[in-house]
Amino acid sequence: MFDLKRSRRRHARKRRIVTLGVPPGTLIADPEAPKPVIRLMAYSSDAHIEVTITNPEEIIEHLSKWPITWINVDGLGDASIIARLGEIFDLHRLALEDVMNTHQRAKVEAYKDHLYIVCREIEYENGVASDQISMFLGKNFVLTFQEHAGDCLGSVRERIRQSDRFRSYGADYLAYALLDAVIDGYFPALENMGENLEALEEKVVLSPTEDMVPRIHMLKRELLTVRRAIWPARDAINSLLRDPNPLVSDHTRLYLRDCHDHVIHVIDMLETYRELGSDLMDIYLSSLSNRLNSVMKVLTIIATIFMPLSFIASLYGMNFDRSHPLNMPELGWKYGYLTVLIFMLLSAAGMMYYFYRQGWLSRSRVTRASLEDAGKPPPNV
Repeated sequence: MFDLKRSRRRHARKRRIVTLGVPPGTLIADPEAPKPVIRLMAYSSDAHIEVTITNPEEIIEHLSKWPITWINVDGLGDASIIARLGEIFDLHRLALEDVMNTHQRAKVEAYKDHLYIVCREIEYENGVASDQISMFLGKNFVLTFQEHAGDCLGSVRERIRQSDRFRSYGADYLAYALLDAVIDGYFPALENMGENLEALEEKVVLSPTEDMVPRIHMLKRELLTVRRAIWPARDAINSLLRDPNPLVSDHTRLYLRDCHDHVIHVIDMLETYRELGSDLMDIYLSSLSNRLNSVMKVLTIIATIFMPLSFIASLYGMNFDRSHPLNMPELGWKYGYLTVLIFMLLSAAGMMYYFYRQGWLSRSRVTRASLEDAGKPPPNV
């Protein structure tokens, strides 16, 4: 049995940090958020390093040594560390405030010497989870903030370790690669949602039950969550393509166009699933109505067949005196009872034959094979 309250608790929305009455740019950490874990990857065309940073001051030394540096912060539970990183990279306090408040929509904001990019990572495993990834792009660095450890950026790390060609590009290409990895992560999430949606649709058509209503409701909420994460990403990437900025080279813009195409593809998939999810409730109600009509048809046929039988039985249940010539002479017949039973059987058989000839006894059943055939294109004539 599907438990809607339990599912809502499992995938409850994250608590928004209350900042009423405080000055803009104030950093307030969520006490339940994990403490920051800082990992650094720095590279040149022929070498790279990976280190875990225990003190933000260590980053300054690596920035001066390496042409490109990627600093990734997992966890936002310490505002002092976030503030110190902002001082090292000269980041705007308003952008850092958006980093701490993890309910931002995907966007791109340009500052004096860096870009602030927000995107949302989507995971789907027994429900939708949406996490914010904040990214700062500078001349020779990329700084990313994530809500917790574990992400979809492992492929980028592998490319840094193994590809000399990747390491020959600038920091803007690294930012593109991170964005592309996040967007590519939408595809498996949407495919899993599509599989669950198709399975639910088949159950709704073949055997609708009451517990499917909360499932349909929860699925529509999950699709809405995904839509809120994906749709703004199109405008954010379009902004990187449209607005000139010295931090983004023409070479990287070519790759961003491909990233934009991926977003459009994801949006097309999402809208298709949303339309299907919106139609599921109508399909469910139609399936219930069809089942009710089938049951009512069977009961009506049974009642109609028994109507003449009940009339005959009730007619001969009247015990009049048979001595009068106008009373029932059949009561004195030797085979009267058997004759009436045979007549009743013939009446029932005749009515069933009539119903059969009219097509009222035929029952159209929806099967998996019929569903598959419905999705096949018509044969060539």
